[in-house]
Amino acid sequence: MEFNINPVAFEIFGIEIMWYAILISIGFVLGIVVATKLAKFNNIDPDLVVDILLFAIPAAIVGARLYYVAFEWDYYKDNLIDIVNLRLGGLAIYGGLIGAFIVGAIYLKKKKLSFFKVVDIFMPAIALGQSIGRWGNFINQEAYGRVTNLPWGIIINGEKVHPTFLYESIGDFIIFIILYRICKGNKKFDGQVFSLYLILYGILRFFVEGLRIDSLYIFNFRVSQILSLILVVVGVLIYIRKSKKINKKI
Repeated sequence: MEFNINPVAFEIFGIEIMWYAILISIGFVLGIVVATKLAKFNNIDPDLVVDILLFAIPAAIVGARLYYVAFEWDYYKDNLIDIVNLRLGGLAIYGGLIGAFIVGAIYLKKKKLSFFKVVDIFMPAIALGQSIGRWGNFINQEAYGRVTNLPWGIIINGEKVHPTFLYESIGDFIIFIILYRICKGNKKFDGQVFSLYLILYGILRFFVEGLRIDSLYIFNFRVSQILSLILVVVGVLIYIRKSKKINKKI
C-alpha cells in the first residue's frame, strides 16, 4: 500500500508548518505530562521537570544536529550555512539524548540532586515521545528499510519496503509502558528505569537500524548500531551495580 501525505500541515504568514514538527511537539507535551506525573509518585518536585527541560531541550537539539553533521561532514564542509538550517532536516536521536543527558547531569550536580533518581522519571516520557515522533518519518517518507515481501510493507518510490518507523514506534511504546509501570510504583532502586531504557532501546534500535538503508557509517560500520551496543553494555553495568548496592543494604 502506498501513502502520499503532504509533509506540510498548513502555513502561517507564509511559513510552512510541518507535520513532523507537530508530532514532535505533541510528543514533547505528552512527555512533560508523563514526567510531571511520575515526579509526584517519586517524591520529586514537579517544577523540577520544567526547570531541567529549559536547559535539556536546547542541548538536545544542538546535540542531535552536531551528531548528524559530524557523520555527514563530506557534504557540510562545503555547505557550512546549511549546518544551522534545520528545516532541511538532519537530526539524530542519539546526539539529542547525549546532549540532553550531559546538560541534565551538570544541572542536577549543581543543584546537588541525585542524577539517577531524577533521570528515571524522564525515561518513560522520552520513550513515549520517540514513539510519537517516529510517525514524522512516515509522513516524510524517510528512515525506511530495505525491500521486503512482507504483507505489512509500505510502498515508497515504487518499492515495497520495511516500515522501520513503525517497528521502532511500536517498540518505543512498549518500552514506555514497561518503564512507566516500574517508575509508578515498582521501582527497586534509583537508576533502574534509566538502565532498563538503555538496554531495551539499545536492543530495539540495533535491530531496526539493521533494516534501514539510510544509516550513518563510520569505517563501514553503522554508527547507530555501535552506539546501540554501547547503550546495552552501559545499561547492564549500571543495573548490576545499582542492584548490588541495594542487596548489600538489605
